[in-house]
Amino acid sequence: MLYYLILFGIAILPVIILMIFIYRQDKYQKEPIKSLAKAFIGGMISIPIDIVIVTGIKYLAGNAAFTQTVFFSAFLEAGIPEEFSKFLIFMLLIWRDKNFDEYFDGIVYATFIGLGFACVENIEYVFSYGFQTGVVRALLSVPGHFLFGVVMGYFLSMAKFHPEKRGTYMISGLLLAMLAHGLFDWLLMVASVLPLVGGIIYLVFIWGDVKLWKLGLKYINKQQENSRKQAQEAALQDVEKQINSGLNYDSEYRKIDWNAGDKW
Repeated sequence: MLYYLILFGIAILPVIILMIFIYRQDKYQKEPIKSLAKAFIGGMISIPIDIVIVTGIKYLAGNAAFTQTVFFSAFLEAGIPEEFSKFLIFMLLIWRDKNFDEYFDGIVYATFIGLGFACVENIEYVFSYGFQTGVVRALLSVPGHFLFGVVMGYFLSMAKFHPEKRGTYMISGLLLAMLAHGLFDWLLMVASVLPLVGGIIYLVFIWGDVKLWKLGLKYINKQQENSRKQAQEAALQDVEKQINSGLNYDSEYRKIDWNAGDKW
C-alpha cells in the first residue's frame, strides 16, 4: 500500500509544483479557483478527445509503412493530437470565460489545461512502469506539458486582446505548441532507438529543452509586463470616470500591488 502511495505522490507532485509556480507568477489579479479547476479538469477531459483523434489518424493511415516510424509516434500520435485536444478545451471552456481578462491569464489557463492532461498521463505511466519512470517524467514530460501550455497560452492571450490579428495568433500558438511537443518526443524517441548516436541526440534534446525553458520564461515575463500595462491603463480610465462623474468609488485596480511584478 505504501509503495502505491509513493507512486501516486511522485506522479502528482511535479504537477502540483508547477501549478503553484505559475499561480504565483500571476502577479496582479489572481484567477479564481473555480476557473482554474475548470481548466485543470478540462485538461483531463482532453485525454479522451486525444484518444478519439489518434484512433481516427491510425484508421486513416491504415497499414502504411510510415505508421512504424518515430515521426508518426512523436507527431501524429502525440504532439499534434494532444495539443489540438488542449487547444479545443481552451476554446470551449476558457475563451469566453469572464475571468480571462488580462494577458497573463492565457498562460495560466493553458498551463493548467496542460497539467491536467499531464496529471492523468503521469499517473498511468508511473503505475505501469514504476518509480524510475516517475522520476524521469517529473524532470522531463510534466515540465514539457507545462511549457507547451506556456507557448500556446502566450499566443492565445495575444489573440484575445489583438482581434485584428486573432487568426494569425491562434494558428501560431497551436502550430508552435504542436511543433515543440513533436520535436520534444521525437528527439527522446530517436535517442532511445539509435544507441550509437543516442548520447549525442540526447545532448541535442537537453539543449533544446533549455531553450524551451528560456522561451517559456521569456513569454511569462512578457505577459506579466503586458498585464501590468493593461491594469494601469484600466486604473487611469477609472480615475477619469470618477473625475467626469464626480463620484468617488473604490476601484479594484487601486488594490493592486504595482511592485508585484518585480518580486519572485
